[in-house]
Amino acid sequence: MEHGLDIYKEEYNPRRLVVCMDESPKQLIKETRIPIERKPGTDAKVDYEYERCGVANIFMVNMAVG
Repeated sequence: MEHGLDIYKEEYNPRRLVVCMDESPKQLIKETRIPIERKPGTDAKVDYEYERCGVANIFMVNMAVG
């Protein structure tokens, strides 16, 4: 991994394209019960139970071009 990070230390070269990519998996969930609203002097009540609705992958790409 350290070798890959050395690319960012190199001097800028307009003839060499540098592409950075990152991925983040996210779980999609929804609440199964409606939260109880906050009353003065107390916290809102939220149930920890949820329904799983699948997963999604988020991709981010950054290109440095001259």
